[in-house]
Amino acid sequence: MDSFLSLQTPNNNHPPPPPPGLNPTPLLVPKPEPLDDFFSYSQEYPHSHWLPQQQPQPNNNNNVFELHAPPFASGGPSQEQEDSELYNHFFRVSQLFRTAFSDNLFQNDAVPEPVTPQPQPELPPSFQDSMSHASNSQPEPEPEPEATPEADSRALVTVPPPESLTVAASANRASKKKELVRVSELSFQEQLHFRGIVRRTRMLYDSIRVLTSVEEENRAAAAAAEKAKKAAAAAAAAAVSIAAVESSGAAESTGEYAAAAETIVSVAVPAPESAGEQQSETDIGAGGNPAESVNNDEAEGKRRLRGDLIAAQMMKKEHLWLNRDKRIVGAIPGVYVGDVFLFRMELCVLGLHGQIQAGIDYLAASMSPNNEPIATSVIVSGGYEDDMDEGDVIVYTGQGGQATNSVRQATHQKMESGNLALERSMYHNIEVRVIRGMKYEGAASKSGKIYVYDGLYRITECWFDVGKSGFGVLKYKLVRIEGQAKMGSAILKEAREIRRSGVDFQSMYCLSVDISNGKEKVPVRLFNDIDDNKDPLYFDYRRTTGFPPFVYHQTGTATGCDCVGGCKDECFCSMKNGGKFPYNMQGILVRGKPLIFECGPFCSCPPSCRNRVSQNGVKNRLEVFRSRQTGWGVRSLDLIQAGSFICEYAGVVLTREQAQLLTMNGDALIYPNRFSQRWAEWGDLSPVNPEYQRPSYPSIPPLDFSLDVSTVRNVACYMSHSSSPNVMVQFVLFDHNNLMFPHIMLYAMENIPPLRELSLDYGVADEWTGKLSICNA
Repeated sequence: MDSFLSLQTPNNNHPPPPPPGLNPTPLLVPKPEPLDDFFSYSQEYPHSHWLPQQQPQPNNNNNVFELHAPPFASGGPSQEQEDSELYNHFFRVSQLFRTAFSDNLFQNDAVPEPVTPQPQPELPPSFQDSMSHASNSQPEPEPEPEATPEADSRALVTVPPPESLTVAASANRASKKKELVRVSELSFQEQLHFRGIVRRTRMLYDSIRVLTSVEEENRAAAAAAEKAKKAAAAAAAAAVSIAAVESSGAAESTGEYAAAAETIVSVAVPAPESAGEQQSETDIGAGGNPAESVNNDEAEGKRRLRGDLIAAQMMKKEHLWLNRDKRIVGAIPGVYVGDVFLFRMELCVLGLHGQIQAGIDYLAASMSPNNEPIATSVIVSGGYEDDMDEGDVIVYTGQGGQATNSVRQATHQKMESGNLALERSMYHNIEVRVIRGMKYEGAASKSGKIYVYDGLYRITECWFDVGKSGFGVLKYKLVRIEGQAKMGSAILKEAREIRRSGVDFQSMYCLSVDISNGKEKVPVRLFNDIDDNKDPLYFDYRRTTGFPPFVYHQTGTATGCDCVGGCKDECFCSMKNGGKFPYNMQGILVRGKPLIFECGPFCSCPPSCRNRVSQNGVKNRLEVFRSRQTGWGVRSLDLIQAGSFICEYAGVVLTREQAQLLTMNGDALIYPNRFSQRWAEWGDLSPVNPEYQRPSYPSIPPLDFSLDVSTVRNVACYMSHSSSPNVMVQFVLFDHNNLMFPHIMLYAMENIPPLRELSLDYGVADEWTGKLSICNA
């Protein structure tokens, strides 16, 4: 064993000899933790006062070395009697301890029984020849040195001679150990590098998820069409049978007519749909619970496609999950405090939280470098009735013991698995990541829940308590580490309060509740808590871009779709976009393209058509605010999903000649042809599909116009430049067909949490002024 219980006295008197024929039993106690500290201390300080210094005593009969009882001070007859009674007492305690805990506590520490010789299976002749050849070609191994008394002095069982042992060598297996690493002190360039990796990974995940939602919509539409076709055919067959009955005169009685009519009604009018069938198109592909994604096709073994699960599965197959080889303790490089995730599977893809359902993510003891479970992250979502969340301080309830589909406890919790990992992390002072799950407006999942990363916490206390349901629960006190950015959950709640009340706690800094003066469907606020600058109030607000009259001149007969109830596949506008609509049913951009055609004034479809998105204007509550880093900036009070339309970049269109005249006077303009082609990144499936090709249809000629925003502008003109933006430019046509003058529409490249600044990549510098053309520079 690795530790023994002994009583030491200042003198070094030898213990009284044991009774004849009785080998003293060493005292057993649990090993001190952590194990690494124990072994390091035992090697560095081999003669520490808490380690028993035992000398091997040879046994002349069977050459076995045994451990004698711990030494006790010897004195006169009375002292010897007291020592003997004390030894007997400790002997009884040790026997009780071994009896109670030997099955589980010492299972890994007990010395195994001697290996009995087993007959070796006969090898095929080919193997025997190869083995004999190998043995002849290699030098004979040196004989093993005989065991010394020092080597076997701690043995608790008889050690047979070396020649009598037969050891079966197992095949070499790859070690399951994973290295625990902490990433810190990254340079600014390294932070941008890791942020780019996380950004591209999340964009790929969202792209696959949105494409899956379109497939599910098409499948649902096909199933509905087939169902309607069958109902129509059944109704027609019933009508034919009724007509035949009437012609034959067999249905003269009223009862027969009533039965026939009832047959027609039951066939022509389908039964009311179940709760699962009444799920709206918004929920299709949203990624709810798989059990809730079953519709009427369940009898045929079909289920609604879960975009979040399919995206994670495809990325895992291509080894695109991050932070899998090494387990990161602390912050994940490239993941910022306040980042919002619409689905829990995305946490697994990024390595932020590796458990799909469990709230405690930990490295198991079998994979841990020090053979102890270590917790790395927890999800706080109010799933346990004994939780207490005060923001910076959390009383977290351990896992286990809950009743099925309930937050109430049904049994006592145990110090095992994730619960033990939290305790070990507290012991080693290892911080854990905290992700909060909360219901929020704008969520994509059917549950209405999102997940926000709130930073690092330390576990300061651990105790066992009686919960509200009367069962024992394990509780942990988590305290947020100082010096981090503001909690994302706190920012979400603050933005929610501003939306609900219309004002915030610093209402004196709100310069205007709506700088658009009602031109936008949603008010655009102006906020400045830094200085007295009020420049945005002095510009005329323009909702859409103003094109010259010749742009609207049609060279021929204007054409549009004739979809009265709404555009469907293979309609005229769909064919203009390559045969597929650019948006899904929720208005999310499916894939970036050189140009998108939306339904326009010459189409017969209603304003609610799925192909009318950007022309409907702003739908998120945007805010122009004063920033110390970027001057004026733009942020949203709402959660913006990846692929969602934000606003148009509006101004007055100028030709090249007009632009040259204005630049001579020093006025800055916006050149659409210099925006970076970030649209190609949205929907790029090349990491999971080698045959993926970047969209090239429809192609557009070089844009030779500029936007004048010197006197007239909208909210987009205050967006700042960034080489790693969260907003992209997508060219759109809807009110005319002139390819040289498209609208400049802005879409989200990632999930943008409330009150986070929006940024654009304005592209290269101006060829005439040599400066980046940004109106708020």
